[in-house]
Amino acid sequence: MYIESELLPLSALQHLQFCERQCALIHVEQLWIENRFTAEGRIMHDRVDSGNRESRKKVRIEFSVPLRSLHLGLVGKADVVEFHKVEADGGKTAWMPFPVEYKRGKPKKDLCDRVQLCAQALCLEEMTGLRVRSGALFYGKTRRRLDVSFDEVLRDETKKTAIRLHELIRVRKTPAPEFSSKCRSCSFVDLCLPDKVDGRRSVNKYLNDLTGSL
Repeated sequence: MYIESELLPLSALQHLQFCERQCALIHVEQLWIENRFTAEGRIMHDRVDSGNRESRKKVRIEFSVPLRSLHLGLVGKADVVEFHKVEADGGKTAWMPFPVEYKRGKPKKDLCDRVQLCAQALCLEEMTGLRVRSGALFYGKTRRRLDVSFDEVLRDETKKTAIRLHELIRVRKTPAPEFSSKCRSCSFVDLCLPDKVDGRRSVNKYLNDLTGSL
């Protein structure tokens, strides 16, 4: 169990799943690089955040919902949470949370977006005492929702990622870069230099080679 002062940004889970070095650059070294992709994502979230709430027959929609989990040590907000009216035991009704996260691009092969959404669900469970079984990712490029089931495999991966995040912040050591195809879409690529400096080649060696060629 964590205390308020130990809570970390929920959104950092997505950064950690994408790349541990990127996560450290943002959340340890406090760096941020804006590019077209991050700007488009920010604009999309601003549009979502501008709403207040909507109501339909059996759905209540809340925007920019604050989230917190003392078990995971996370704090943040959900872009949208739909509360679906369902029949509960004893003939009572309940409003079941259904988190929806907005992303500018298209569905990814890795789990980074799903883990972020699952963390929102775990926060909602802790806050409401209700079991959140599913949510959705809305991608701006495809203009479609992708339904996500919060099964035990995804829940375990999300909890493990939260533990890794706290360890990364505690150690405060930025991992060495490792070049891969996803580096091309990363806003930190020009700062990180993964194709020039990887785990097999030190920064000093790269700088010495560079100055020696001048």
